[in-house]
Amino acid sequence: MNVNVMTHPLIQHKVTLIRNVETGSKDFRELLEEITLLMGYEITRDLPLEDVEVQTPLVKAIGKQIAGKKLGIIPILRAGLGMVSGLLELMPMAKVGHVGLYRDPETLKPVEYYCKLPSDLSDRRIIVTDPMLATGGSASAAITLLKEKGARDIQLMCLVAAPQGVEAVNKEHPDVRIYVAALDEDLNEHGYILPGLGDAGDRIFGTK
Repeated sequence: MNVNVMTHPLIQHKVTLIRNVETGSKDFRELLEEITLLMGYEITRDLPLEDVEVQTPLVKAIGKQIAGKKLGIIPILRAGLGMVSGLLELMPMAKVGHVGLYRDPETLKPVEYYCKLPSDLSDRRIIVTDPMLATGGSASAAITLLKEKGARDIQLMCLVAAPQGVEAVNKEHPDVRIYVAALDEDLNEHGYILPGLGDAGDRIFGTK
């Protein structure tokens, strides 16, 4: 499978905490933001750099800065919103769009209900965020929509993924790089990830 599983000890420790059924919404949100920030270091590892002259208190020196690469963060509503603040901590210059999808409880297929995106998608590296990659239907549908709107450089960042979801996105969008904090075992009959962490949206917003 084309997926990058981040095994940093801090990430793995926080994933264990966020899985715990006893973790309340406040702590869940804070952990999700922290994990996203840590994952953000890895997902931006290959951003291009350029030399720039800087005046230190003592002398002029040559340093490095990001070479003008435009960035975009597109959360899949609603749970993807929980990952935006962590990325904005690292990339405050990024533009943020929104794609609203929900999973039909009977068919498990994604249904679009909202879309608001930056106008220059084709010029940006896009990071799509969604804590859960279960069947892969919502993520694949969101990526298809972004491509139709002009996006060409897309990464998918998820907290927890099932093999079926990774496989589905790989099949539909082999050019999209997937980053996860944990690759879990399976899906249950209701399409929930096992062992997973329950419904991420409900746990973020306290609506369970």
